[in-house]
Amino acid sequence: MRRLLYLTFSMALVAAVAAYAMWAADRPVGHYLSDLRIRLAVDQGTPADHGNLLGIQPELFPTDYQSPARLHRKLAAYLQQAQDQGLLNEKTVVVLPEHIGTWLMISGEKDELYQAPTLAEAMNWLAASNPLRFARAWLSASGSNRLDDAHLRMKSRDMAKDYQALFGGLAKEFHVTLVAGSIVLPEPRVIDGRLKVGSGPLFNSSVVFGSDGLPLGQPQRQMHPIFDQREVLQANDAHLVTVVDTPAGRLGVLIGSDSWYPDNYRKLDEQGAQLIAVPAFVIGHGVWDQPWRGYKGLSTPSSVSLKPGEVSEGQAWHRLTLTAQPPSSRAIAGMSVFLRGQFWDKPSSGQSFLSSNGQQFADGEARGARLLNLWL
Repeated sequence: MRRLLYLTFSMALVAAVAAYAMWAADRPVGHYLSDLRIRLAVDQGTPADHGNLLGIQPELFPTDYQSPARLHRKLAAYLQQAQDQGLLNEKTVVVLPEHIGTWLMISGEKDELYQAPTLAEAMNWLAASNPLRFARAWLSASGSNRLDDAHLRMKSRDMAKDYQALFGGLAKEFHVTLVAGSIVLPEPRVIDGRLKVGSGPLFNSSVVFGSDGLPLGQPQRQMHPIFDQREVLQANDAHLVTVVDTPAGRLGVLIGSDSWYPDNYRKLDEQGAQLIAVPAFVIGHGVWDQPWRGYKGLSTPSSVSLKPGEVSEGQAWHRLTLTAQPPSSRAIAGMSVFLRGQFWDKPSSGQSFLSSNGQQFADGEARGARLLNLWL
């Protein structure tokens, strides 16, 4: 009898493991419907031979990331509409928002993940449907939040490959320079023209792609992650700010709240930066109009007198992004571009704006995809 019970239990266990393996391997393609429209919200300056900064504020949702091909379809539709309006040329620098590449972590997943009601549940589905990848990532995770670290790390090689193929491909397809927002990867670096990952800490990083589809320089790592992310993301403690040459001029990239630190503008000035791109992301419904919570990193610059609660989040972004306040920055133009949309129970906030000749220009509408153009 004992042998029979043991045999029955073993067979049931094998059947359960086999069924789970089949379920985890199955990746059905769900129905996809997305709004491909985008509106030109801000158009400043006069067309000339100096090029332009073009910000794309997309409206994205988890289903847009079911495959890189689907995300390409949406972003290419935005760029095609910009081209149809005469906004693209060989000197155009396109700026995309922060974390537009990070969500590639959910590409190629099961319908249950995209249909989850909360981000936490979606991440549970991500781990459950990739058990071996998640286990390996968990073992190499670091910091006090190993779970989030593992979720971001587990598909990093595929993410880096998809990121370069997608955004480098868009730059080549439309013959533009493209600031590809940002992506969270472990120790990203460019080797022989390819974006590679390491096995160390996670960094929120941005890559600029030239019109040939190849990276310009090394990834710009974020120097001041907000405190909500410090348990997972490593700060670029070397405080390296780099500038790359583009057909429109020398370009610097400041990710998110890195644009709040006056010293970063000084370092860009020393390298002759003429243009500054700020990929940004603000999470939470209505946060843009709520009281500013102050500096969200580990340090507050002594030269900044703005106090928490003194202004709204949106007003703080406008005041702390110094390309509009000479002589704080000698750059001739800057653009802050925010990611919009909703990822499960986490809606986004933030309204993109541009800076030129000491003035700022923004679109006040909160919903829908937007183009912001500045002729140089």
